[in-house]
Amino acid sequence: MCLLFFPKKEFAVILLFSLLLLRGVTLAAHAPDRFGALLVVGFVVQVALQAVLNIAVVTNTIPNTGISLPFFSSGGTSLMMLLGEMGIVLSVSRGET
Repeated sequence: MCLLFFPKKEFAVILLFSLLLLRGVTLAAHAPDRFGALLVVGFVVQVALQAVLNIAVVTNTIPNTGISLPFFSSGGTSLMMLLGEMGIVLSVSRGET
């Protein structure tokens, strides 16, 4: 399987997670305080790492780890925690830490 060929839907998902990581790092650089910046970096890196691990499992690069794809895979607790984390990131972006 050639890793350079991505169908459009899969490429869009990878692009969206990359943009989330880039936007989170940019947001952390402009956060009003250090605590908000560390919160944003921690949450965004956790989501990005979870996405990278899931993509690596799906492409059979690493053994199955049981980590769900953020915001897409079914799982109530995981989804609720991710939505809470993104709510905190939104709060930091508004300057309400």
